[in-house]
Amino acid sequence: MKMKVLIADKFPEQYIKKLRDSEIDVIYNPKLGENDLLEAAKEVDCLVVRSTIVNAATIENSQNLNLIVRAGAGVNNIDIKAANKKGVYVSNCPGKNSIAVAELAIGLMLALDRRIPHNVADFKAGKWNKGEYSKADGLFGKTLAIVGYGNIGKEVAKRAQAMGMNIYAKDISRIEGYGVKDFSEFDQIMPIADIVTIHLPATPQTKGLFNDAMFKLMKPGALLINTSRHDIIDEDALIKAIKEKNIKVGLDVFKGEPEAKDGPVSSKLQEIDNVYITHHIGASTEQAQNAVAEETVNIILRYIKSGVIDHWVNRAKITDTHYQLVVKHYDKPGVLAGILDVLRDGNINIEEIENIIFEGGLVACCTMKLKTAAAADMLESFRNNPNVITYSHVSL
Repeated sequence: MKMKVLIADKFPEQYIKKLRDSEIDVIYNPKLGENDLLEAAKEVDCLVVRSTIVNAATIENSQNLNLIVRAGAGVNNIDIKAANKKGVYVSNCPGKNSIAVAELAIGLMLALDRRIPHNVADFKAGKWNKGEYSKADGLFGKTLAIVGYGNIGKEVAKRAQAMGMNIYAKDISRIEGYGVKDFSEFDQIMPIADIVTIHLPATPQTKGLFNDAMFKLMKPGALLINTSRHDIIDEDALIKAIKEKNIKVGLDVFKGEPEAKDGPVSSKLQEIDNVYITHHIGASTEQAQNAVAEETVNIILRYIKSGVIDHWVNRAKITDTHYQLVVKHYDKPGVLAGILDVLRDGNINIEEIENIIFEGGLVACCTMKLKTAAAADMLESFRNNPNVITYSHVSL
């Protein structure tokens, strides 16, 4: 029986063909919205999305769904809790669109400094205003604060360094490379940063991070770029800062962004002169889309062939394990089942298990993570089992 994959967002044709050439039944419907998925994904094995929301109802209503692939970085548009409850793998493609997003972030900096959209609009309207548009500061030597120093932040740093900018970065991990200086607290860099660019995931910790208190720290006239997630910025606080501190803003995301690919749009930011907004296109270059599509195809094919999920995001980071049991045994039918029966009879839950076969197929090694220790009589049964070569039982 063929695996059935639904691709619910725009996806390059050559990669759809690659899936079909691998005997996969592909349903391609890039115009599906959040509410359409309830029925569209009901009988598929795998769902691929970019920005389309996969809500709890879609997951709960699915009959065969086993894998959701976010064709991009982050998984904020997928209900992870619902996927966990139903045992649905969720995977993504981190780092594949980093260069594209970094390029847009740099482009927004240049656009704000040179007021490129205003230049173009005036020319189209038959208005020549060289005197006004000759007042740009330039980016060379400016202090740049990169908030979020993952794959995208690092790509921004590479480009900013080439432009001669003085770069600071803040992240949860140590900052290294690209001539970047670390700053541990926002109050150390916000008052001196000429440009702040945000590259953070949407989490409870980052939601509303840029609020009234943060904007009070920012340098008057600074540039603010956000190509990550809209809810990192408190929009009302942003509007207040624009009016009071003349902050200039470049956004690729904003509150109330339409889910549809085209149609009307409405935002309080539309009437504010110091704001440039692009249409959530950070990852939308042909190079990035091909890289993400290729990685998506690789995830699906590897899952089919080996059962391994690359970039599996909803795997438990910490399990309730305190002991490890490693049993080296002859690779014969029923041997491993017998070992597991001993643990089951002792009411011991196995949290994780991996059974690896040695070359030649004669011997295997099974590693098990346990909640509780195996009792002495269990270990004795392993010792007396002629199909068990060796075992070890240690506290973690």
